[in-house]
Amino acid sequence: MESLIRWLVRRLLRLRIVGDSRPLIGGRALVIANHDSLFDAVLLGFFLPGAPMIVATRETLCHRLVRFLMRRVRHIVLDPTQPLALKHVIEQVRNGETVVIFPEGRASTTGTIMKVYDAAGIIAARCDAHIVPVHIQGTLNSPWSVLKGNHPRRWWPRVTLEIQDAVRLSPVHGLPPRDRRRRLAEEVLTILQRARFESRPRTTLFEAFLDTIALYGRGTKIIEDVRQQPESYGQLLKVSLALSRLIARATAKGEIVGVLMPNLSTSVALVLGLVAVQRVPGMLNYTAGPDAMANACTAAGIRTIITSRRFVHVARINLSAPGLAGLNVLCLEDLQKTLTIPDKLWLIFRALPFPRSVLREASPEDVALVLFTSGSESRPKGVALSHDAMLASIAQMRAVIDFGPNDKYLNALPMYHVYGLIACTLMPILTGTRLFLYTNPLHYRLIPEFAYTRDCTYVFGTSTFLAHYARQAHPYDFYCVRVVVCGGEKLNPEVADLWLRKFGLRIMEGYGATECGPAMSLNTPLRYKQGTVGLFLPGLEYRVVAVPGIERGAALHVRSPNLMKGYFYYEQPGMLQPPRSEVGAGWYNTGDVVEVDDDGYVTILGRVRRFAKIAGEMVSLELVERIAYEAAPAYKHAATVEQIAGRGESTVLFTTDPQLDRIALQKAARRLVAQDLAVARRIIKVPYLPLLGSGKTDYVTLKQQLIEPA
Repeated sequence: MESLIRWLVRRLLRLRIVGDSRPLIGGRALVIANHDSLFDAVLLGFFLPGAPMIVATRETLCHRLVRFLMRRVRHIVLDPTQPLALKHVIEQVRNGETVVIFPEGRASTTGTIMKVYDAAGIIAARCDAHIVPVHIQGTLNSPWSVLKGNHPRRWWPRVTLEIQDAVRLSPVHGLPPRDRRRRLAEEVLTILQRARFESRPRTTLFEAFLDTIALYGRGTKIIEDVRQQPESYGQLLKVSLALSRLIARATAKGEIVGVLMPNLSTSVALVLGLVAVQRVPGMLNYTAGPDAMANACTAAGIRTIITSRRFVHVARINLSAPGLAGLNVLCLEDLQKTLTIPDKLWLIFRALPFPRSVLREASPEDVALVLFTSGSESRPKGVALSHDAMLASIAQMRAVIDFGPNDKYLNALPMYHVYGLIACTLMPILTGTRLFLYTNPLHYRLIPEFAYTRDCTYVFGTSTFLAHYARQAHPYDFYCVRVVVCGGEKLNPEVADLWLRKFGLRIMEGYGATECGPAMSLNTPLRYKQGTVGLFLPGLEYRVVAVPGIERGAALHVRSPNLMKGYFYYEQPGMLQPPRSEVGAGWYNTGDVVEVDDDGYVTILGRVRRFAKIAGEMVSLELVERIAYEAAPAYKHAATVEQIAGRGESTVLFTTDPQLDRIALQKAARRLVAQDLAVARRIIKVPYLPLLGSGKTDYVTLKQQLIEPA
């Protein structure tokens, strides 16, 4: 009977078992697995080697088919109200049995890892057992799933059991019992999240798009912009394929093509169309001015720019400026007119029915996209990201936060920024999450209104933008929002407090870089610590290197699957320079000074470049600004450094507060227990602070004001 069941399940679910199963045979092994459906216990009981003991829940055995099949599997029901059951499991592991447990204790209703109980950690610690993570793929959208809402269902999904490398829990000696249990549960959660990330498929961006369409269906409405006409996956696919046909005639394979477009569904289709025919979109910052755009084009070797004539007119972009005049500018309005009858027949009878047949052969390691650094402190550099790096960023975030068809993203952040493009635009599209795009993050009154009328559940922004949205919004505008994410700049504590008081929403602050994805660390509803930027995401390795003169914190170096392929420099146009830091090749020096606490939470103390040497001591400009915000929280402040002849470096504070003086700053410094050297030496009153399009403070412009006062 058991053989027949195995044969049927293997055939119907096209079951694959990958990975090394040797850790499951002999020795003390505790298998932990994600719990995506009620059928997971049956799969592990029948197909893991060594006839393991399955720790099931009462919820699992409520399903008739599962209950019938589990009669043929060795199992025990673990009830949190019966401690003796846990003791029995511990005895089984000590006796050398392989035991399978679902640390979440229930099947996921969100599609991601949920709360983890401490039972798995206690068992592994008391038995000195090694933990073998097994990731189950494919059952999440099966009929046995307990997902709520609009998630798709597939009767016979393709299922994979991926057995990953065995690990051991870190020793937790000297802690009170409650803290010890919490620490063990946290480590088990980390193992599960890493297992989910490591099981991600290795593919290209457009193939991932097609896989998503196959799962959710072409008729699913997925994207909407200011035209307020929701478009489906099928419509997005049609436009992207049509554009790919037209662009392929005007550009060369592997060419980096400049994209100068606002947040519209057409822009998303353009990016997807470019990667479909192995052209590399170079996302140009249209708010940076013609000189910065020209520098970006030079660095990346861009010869062709695709834009919209209407957008160029509305945004008042001067494409005839020096450095841009010699480029080949293609307007979408003109490209559309070149679509011939053979093109339409190709689209209708080949590309749309069989989109994979028209894809150019590509590798996940190929460069998929070029973004440009913000230029907030120096000339922009081109950052080359591979297909795998972009999809790894999405997989990292999806491993730690839950979102899907029941959610709707509101994104007003520009797509030329890594935060706005990967986290806020591509991630929802590639995960079946509805998306509303807005063209300008500076429309502070309109954006909260769209959050209200479009029933958005996720809102993204920088600290500056979120502050303005909160001040302009009605208390009920964010009634549907359940997660607010802040990135791009340090979250102002006053902004976090305002959102909590006015809307009852806790802002999840993250930390990322153009070179290493929209997030390297992130606070989440599951794991949150105020004042930090959360825990490092799964798959990321880090090293901290001491910086001479800086007593607190150290420079952060990272290595991760989502790290860039390399830089394009203005001085060496078109030549890709792979990442390297003093730690070694393949590592990236973020330039940030950080502190990592015992629980793994990361605190950003400042940038290495944003320190001033005053009276022989290194003073963080971030602290100079923090003192200013403590003294005048309702205004904006930015600190920079000036050179004074005969005295060396000195700090300058730009502020929008017309009344702020050094006496108020000194009082604020005493409240923060900060050194007096961190009080700005000079204060300059300005009506507003210059911002980059991403919402960051434009420090280059501020330094120019010191040299050439207005």
